[in-house]
Amino acid sequence: MIAALCGGVGGAKLVRGLYRSVPPETLSVIVNTADDVEMWGLRVSPDLDTVMYTLAGLAQIGAGWGIEGDTFQALGMLRTYGAPSWFHAGDRDLGTDIYRTWRLESGASLTAVTDEMRKALGVRAAIIPMTDQPVATRLHAEEGWIDFQEYFVHRRHQVSVDGIRYDGAETASPASGIIQVLQAADAVVIVNSNPVLSILPILAVPDIREALQQASGARVAVSPMIGTGSVAGPAGDLMGLVGQAATSAGVAALYAGLIDGIVISERDCRQRAAIEALGIAVLVTDTLMRDEADKDRLARETLDFARSLR
Repeated sequence: MIAALCGGVGGAKLVRGLYRSVPPETLSVIVNTADDVEMWGLRVSPDLDTVMYTLAGLAQIGAGWGIEGDTFQALGMLRTYGAPSWFHAGDRDLGTDIYRTWRLESGASLTAVTDEMRKALGVRAAIIPMTDQPVATRLHAEEGWIDFQEYFVHRRHQVSVDGIRYDGAETASPASGIIQVLQAADAVVIVNSNPVLSILPILAVPDIREALQQASGARVAVSPMIGTGSVAGPAGDLMGLVGQAATSAGVAALYAGLIDGIVISERDCRQRAAIEALGIAVLVTDTLMRDEADKDRLARETLDFARSLR
C-alpha cells in the first residue's frame, strides 16, 4: 500500500504518476482541505477536485485545475447579476460543487461525499480529505488576515504577506481511515506540493503528524524547489514564513523527523551534503514533470528510492 500527502496542481501531477505505477487500489491520497471555500453558497474543495479530476483524466490540459473543455455560462450569468466572479469555476465543475454541498447538507461527511464522487468518475485510488471539520489557511497581509483564496486566486499571490495560520486545525480530527492508511503503508510519499500551503495544513491536524512520525513504511518527500525557488506558484516566497530557506535543503529541514529520504533536482546536487547531515537520504534526479512520461518516471524513481530505504 502507498500513501501520498498532496495538495494542488503540481502535487496532483506526481500523484497521477503514482496512480499509474502501482495497482490503483493500493494507493491512498490524503488531500489538503484548508483552502476550501464557500462561493455562491456552495462548498468548493479545490485540492480534492484537482486530485480527483487529474486521476479521472478530466483535468484541464495546461492549467491542471478545472475540467478540460468546460464552459462558463453559469459564471457569466453570475457576473451579469453582479455576483463575485473572480473564482473561475466552470459549469461541470459547479456541478461537482452543487453535489458536494447537497450531500453535506443532507448530513454526509466530506470523506463519504469525496468517496462517492471519485467512484462515480471511475477513480480506483482512495482520495481522503485530511479532516471532515473546517480548517482554513489564512495569511497576514498589510491590511490584516485574509483567506487563502483571496490571496491565491483573487490577488494572484501578488500581495506581500508576513504570517500564516491554519485556523481550526488544532481542534480538527483526522478523517476516517487516515491513521490506518499511514500505519499500513509500505511507503508514504509527501509529493511536490507547496509545503507551506498544502502539506503543513495536513500535518497541523492532531494525530496525523504523530502517525507519520511512527509510520513503519519508508517516508520520502519530493522537493518542489529547484535552485532558490519553486517550479511554479508561491512556494518559494512563503518558506520564510516557517523559518526555512526556499531551497530543497529548506524543505528537508522543514520535514526533518518526518521523512527518511527526499528526492531533489539534479540542479540542487550541491545541497546533498547539507541534507544528509540532517539524517535524511537523498535521491538526485530530474524532478521537472514536462509530460506524462516524466510523471511516470519520477513516480517510479520515487517508489524505488522508498523501497531502498526500507
